[in-house]
Amino acid sequence: QVQLVESGGGLVQTGGSLRLSCVASGRTFSIYAMGWFRQAPGKEREFVGRITWRGGSTYYSDSVKGRFTISRDNTQNTVYLQMNNLNPEETAVYYCAAAERDGLDKGAYDYWGQGTQVTVSS
Repeated sequence: QVQLVESGGGLVQTGGSLRLSCVASGRTFSIYAMGWFRQAPGKEREFVGRITWRGGSTYYSDSVKGRFTISRDNTQNTVYLQMNNLNPEETAVYYCAAAERDGLDKGAYDYWGQGTQVTVSS
């Protein structure tokens, strides 16, 4: 199995930045892609972006493109979500996820972290 542990959530003001981390352990050799999702209260879990484990190819939701950056450190089995110029509407629980196949939808992901709260104050 794959275990994911997130960190880095917290409170940030509008326009500020935050970096989330997700450490993968277990059967990491089975991971094709690592994704980031977010879920605001009363809303569906939303795709933010993903990075392929081997090639490092990134893909972002239009809503975050140009402001968010996903990166990885394979030696540490860690992926990062750098979030810049944050808006209050982006207050949500942020999740990392691992997929054994590529996908942009939450249904493609096999393993999930516990989530970390990001609150953007105005």
